[in-house]
This record gives sequence, C-alpha cells and structure tokens, in this order.
Amino acid sequence: MGGLAAPMIWTARRAAALPGPVLDAAGDHPQLRAIAVWSGGAEIAARGYRNWTPDEPTNIKSASKSVVSALVGMALARGVFSGTDQPIAGILAPEMPANPDPLLKQVTIGNLLSMQAGLERQSGAAYGQWVSSPNWVRRALAAPMVDRPGGRMLYSTASTHLLSAMLTRASGRSTLQLARDWLGGIPGFRIAGWERDPQGIYIGGNEMAMSTRSLLAFGATYAAQGHAGGQQVVPADWIAQSWQRRTRSAFTNSGYGYCWFLDEMAGRTVNYGWGYGGQMIYVAPATRGRSAVAIAMTSDPNLPSGGNGYRNALHVIAADLLRSL
Repeated sequence: MGGLAAPMIWTARRAAALPGPVLDAAGDHPQLRAIAVWSGGAEIAARGYRNWTPDEPTNIKSASKSVVSALVGMALARGVFSGTDQPIAGILAPEMPANPDPLLKQVTIGNLLSMQAGLERQSGAAYGQWVSSPNWVRRALAAPMVDRPGGRMLYSTASTHLLSAMLTRASGRSTLQLARDWLGGIPGFRIAGWERDPQGIYIGGNEMAMSTRSLLAFGATYAAQGHAGGQQVVPADWIAQSWQRRTRSAFTNSGYGYCWFLDEMAGRTVNYGWGYGGQMIYVAPATRGRSAVAIAMTSDPNLPSGGNGYRNALHVIAADLLRSL
C-alpha cells in the first residue's frame, strides 16, 4: 500500500500532550506504517503513514514472542504448567530424540523464555531449513546442544515455538484459542491471523498478524501491571518476572528477560518487544511523578531493521515521545 506523502492522524485524544514534530518527523522513515501511544490510562495518539492506518493488521513477527510469554505466565497461574523450572522433556516426550543429549533433559520452560536453552539456533540463516522441515518441534529438539541450559543467550524462534507446542499439548487447546480466551478481556486486543506448522501448532513467536492498536492494547496491559477492562488479565508477578534481567543480547547489547528486551531510554526504564522489520512494543513502567507509557509501532515486515539502523531510529522516536510526556 502507499501513495500519500503526508502522515494521517487517526486518533488524537489529548493530542496536545504529544508534540506534532515527533510524529511528523517519524513519517520520514519509509518503512514505518503506524504509531500508537498510551499513557494515563488511555490511548492518547495514533497515526498512520503512507495510506496505512493504526487499525490495519501487520505481521508483527518476533514482537509476538512477548505475547507467547504472557500466555506462559497465564498458564502457570492456571496450573497448566508447574513453574518456570519445569523441564520441557516431560510434555514434549513424544517429539524427543531417541537418544537425547543428557543436557536436553535439563532444559526448562524458563530457559526457553530467556533464550538460554543451549540448543543450536533455528533463527537467522537456519530459519529457512527449520520451517521447511516436516516437523518443526522434532527438528528443534534434535538440534545439537551448543551450550548448557541457562548459558549464553541463543536467540531462536524455535524456543518460543516449543513453548507454543507445550501450551497446546498441556492445555489440550490451540495457542490461538488460549490467546483469544485468556487475553480476550483486553479491550481492543485481537489477533487477526496466525500461521501454523505442519502439525497445526501455531507458530510460537512469528507470523502473527495484529494491528498497531491491538499491539498497543497488549503493551498497555503490561504498563498497567496486568490490568485491562476492569480486571487482572496478566498476573502482575509474571510481568515482574518477565522484566527481570536473565541474560544479555549480543545483537542489541540490551538485557533480556522472558521474551522482553530490557533497556533505558530518555532516562527511563523501558522494556520492549522487537519484531523483524521494525514491529515494536515499548513499555515504560510508572515512576514517581511519571505515568506508565506504552508505544506501539508497526513497519514493513519484509524489510530488515537491525543492521540498517532502522531499529535504532525507532528507539529514537520512542525516546522523543517519552520525553514529551
């Protein structure tokens, strides 16, 4: 889609709180599709660019890993899983290799969430072969152990896909059904589409379609300590656990928790999810004298955002927005 040179304002409740130049300048980035901002308990601005609107679904790519993390936390609260220290081998026994590396039996749910499983990565150059395999779960579990569980961060979509498989097997329901049920109480939250592997398991941490406003609604729930629609949707203690530093990303130099990157921007603690192409959800928790803020951004999912500096440009936009609030 394309054609309009100037950005379009779609919502501007309390728009005066946001300096127009920040959102205007954001439109200079041709990959950017939309931005939405939440603060003080409400959406305060949403803007689309080049004929995109904040209500149109975009593949949010790996930003969906934060959604999978939320489902794991809610599964723990419901007794579907026993704890983050639960080994994955029990639930995934039918897909385990015939003679597994002894280290594989030590991998826990928490290791998958923090990308410290020790399994060889199935992202980056290896992603294509992994998703071309007839059984993604078995392929991920059959990968060699290249580090001990709990060791260095090995960012891999296979880790969050194993979590999706575990949620499906342990609950007896698809991950999409769980998301619609458990996260359905969030006003404005909606998964518009989600692809599945050959066995019908929804892809954990990729290929999820969501609008910018829906992504904002998810982030706003975390900013509000799990509250949404007048109820506690995501357990507050799970949010705290998710934002506890577990390791460090070699790609961004940011800390990493349970499927959230941890950093500082504009003098504030900021936790964010990042998807290929520049799909971003930023959450700045409330501090003394400053309200919690959530910022969602969606971009062209077919273009890179890491090595070309675009992700860093989005960080600058987020920081400028935080300074304005």
